[in-house]
Amino acid sequence: MSAETTFEPQRFILTRADLVRYAGASGDFNPIHWSDRVAGAVGLPGVIAHGMLTLGLVGSAIAAWTGGAEVVELGAKFTAPVVVPDDETGVVVEVAATKVSSDNGLMTIAMEVRCADAKVLGMPKATVRA
Repeated sequence: MSAETTFEPQRFILTRADLVRYAGASGDFNPIHWSDRVAGAVGLPGVIAHGMLTLGLVGSAIAAWTGGAEVVELGAKFTAPVVVPDDETGVVVEVAATKVSSDNGLMTIAMEVRCADAKVLGMPKATVRA
């Protein structure tokens, strides 16, 4: 693999049903992840996906790009919420790798994570064992 590579963007659809399943698996039942009323009362534009669910999608993209290589480090800043509508269509989260570098058997992947027109994660970066 060259010092700098672009990977095919990975697209994930999130629905309210996904949020319910994630809440059950994670134990995070905060009502901003399922109640429009509560989300609106705290100033959110609607029900939002769990931040760690969004970051987990990044992990899924990395696994697809690398064939399941060991992730040594994964991090990002949560910069905008992923608003999930109350319909059957859901919302698309797109994860694109913007560059890749390799050093000493480790590969660093810088990404861009977007939902609609917003970057939802700031400075998402992963290091994987190459």
